[in-house]
Amino acid sequence: MNDLFMALIFFMPAGIANSIPPVVNKIPIIKYWKTPIDFNYKLKGQELFGKNKTWRGLLIGTLIGGLSAWFIYPILNNSIQIEINSFLMGCLLGFGALLGDVIESFFKRRLGIASGKAWLGFDQLDYVLGGILISAPFVSISAKGYASIIVVYFVLHFVVSYIGFIMGIKENPFKLT
Repeated sequence: MNDLFMALIFFMPAGIANSIPPVVNKIPIIKYWKTPIDFNYKLKGQELFGKNKTWRGLLIGTLIGGLSAWFIYPILNNSIQIEINSFLMGCLLGFGALLGDVIESFFKRRLGIASGKAWLGFDQLDYVLGGILISAPFVSISAKGYASIIVVYFVLHFVVSYIGFIMGIKENPFKLT
């Protein structure tokens, strides 16, 4: 299977999970379930992760990552070896992507970059690296495959983020979560 196509399909649950937090923020029934992951803890007077990193986004994004893998992985037709079931792999990819974003937010706060503001380059790679690191023990992908994932999702991040901005979901066209 073509490496670019494989990258697009295999990593799609991470990309979907990464796009979920701003979407679920707009759903009235769960809009108020917005407890920050850091429980508003401050480190040297600064937020640890920021108010935009919520348990709602982490939990729903992880679950949606699992569900999306369950639906789309049949397209892979066993072209890559995954050691766990597709739902669990999707949950790992989703959790890894969102964890990567949370870790990046920690460093943004330390550098004085406000919550929700862009950090060009890092905003596009945090979720990719997080998803790759969490899922790597459970899948056999070549270095070329991982490079394809990084390139495809780095570029796709800008496209999806801009679409979200046009639709009114995003306030900043260069930041997805």
